[in-house]
Amino acid sequence: MSTDAIPTDALTVGVDVGGTKIAAGVVDGTGKLLAHTRRETPAQSTSGVLSGIADAVRELAVTHEVAAVGIGAAGFVDAGRSTVMFAPNLAWRDEDLRASLTAQLGLPVVVENDANAAAWAESRFGAGRDHDDLAAITIGTGVGGGLVVGGRLLRGGYGVASEIGHITMVPYGRRCGCGLQGCWEQYGSGRALVTEAREIARHSPAFAAGLLADAGGDPDGISGEMVTAAAQRGDVGALHCFDEIGRWIGLGLAQLAAVLDPSLFVIGGGVSAAGEVLRSRVEDVFRGNLTGRGHRPVAEVRLAELGWEAGMVGAADLARTHSDTAVPGRAS
Repeated sequence: MSTDAIPTDALTVGVDVGGTKIAAGVVDGTGKLLAHTRRETPAQSTSGVLSGIADAVRELAVTHEVAAVGIGAAGFVDAGRSTVMFAPNLAWRDEDLRASLTAQLGLPVVVENDANAAAWAESRFGAGRDHDDLAAITIGTGVGGGLVVGGRLLRGGYGVASEIGHITMVPYGRRCGCGLQGCWEQYGSGRALVTEAREIARHSPAFAAGLLADAGGDPDGISGEMVTAAAQRGDVGALHCFDEIGRWIGLGLAQLAAVLDPSLFVIGGGVSAAGEVLRSRVEDVFRGNLTGRGHRPVAEVRLAELGWEAGMVGAADLARTHSDTAVPGRAS
């Protein structure tokens, strides 16, 4: 590791790589996003994804002096923050992103799991900036997470800690895309919210009358955005759906608290757009199922603050604080 640290006020680029989009942004030392760009992700082409990342960074580097690049990737990242060992929605298998992108860009590169990057951003600049021990939960299509312990990301012995969406909540329950059954994300995610709403609409159409009206009478037309909007205007059927996923998320937080004892939970991801409709339900169930309740401090549950910027901001800050500044072929 080079001893030449990147200055704390240096500009870095954070890249959030998902199954459908590549979002890249220039971030300063205070966590402010100064400029950003976006590309579609050619998910089945490893070289295409690498080219998309490199093109986005080069575009931003035209107008900003960039010191390093951080990549937030949806997958298992090794302990050295270099290789994506497996990405469920991309073609990456043991892909050494750091080596490939450093060679293309001539800049130091750090690779991190995308949920870890978002958790780091909330810890440094968002809802958790006043806490050294927190768990950030991303509720989107699935359930992701990142853990900050003593002011440092908890990555585990092999770099793949915090895959909390695959904690078994129901033994031999619903089949998960990871190959197992009963995973947390099958019950407490955006996908689970939509599944619950569509099931209610099919079997109790009167109870889901508002949702069916929004979907033109077709249960399969009900989307997560529709359920959220309906819940926020007080629709009984939609609120029931949030009762259900709030229960599962709260139960999961209680289990995490028993193991990790964070002082704060931060709830982010697309489903967190429901705001207090979600947060209050999660907190109530969490408090009611916390081991030793009444005899211990209770973690606060907050909504994330950084929204869609979190992945880029976190990856950029990790590039600033965790980069090896010695680039192969360049004097350091």
